[in-house]
Amino acid sequence: MLLRALASALLIAFPLAALAESPNLTPGEWEFTSTTTVEGDFPIPDETDTHRECLTQDAIDEANAAFVQEEEGCEFLEQDASSERMSYRMSCQGDGGEAMVEGEMRYFEERMEGDMRVETTTPMGDMVMNTSMEGERLGDC
Repeated sequence: MLLRALASALLIAFPLAALAESPNLTPGEWEFTSTTTVEGDFPIPDETDTHRECLTQDAIDEANAAFVQEEEGCEFLEQDASSERMSYRMSCQGDGGEAMVEGEMRYFEERMEGDMRVETTTPMGDMVMNTSMEGERLGDC
């Protein structure tokens, strides 16, 4: 559950200082799907989540900043953003565990895709969580 909470926080809530360029995405109704798999000493079922939302130009202008937030106990090691992609690496410490997080998003006007990898050490053992994300513009809001 710690991994799923970390993934949710990293994928959904992310504001940080604004990064220079807006992603190459078109405003409108979008559908986003993320699939998470976990490798570790005990089985955790894969999880897929799909949701829709209306993306305004203002939301797109803030998207690179909104995808990455420096959570309490985490430190950015690298971050890079352009209109075509955004990538980051961060290290997190807390509650008897540590995690290394790497992610990248790629933008293609009417669709987007990305990946995030979290390698973590917890009292329950070492785990690796991989999340793949896709988004597709469905039309106007």
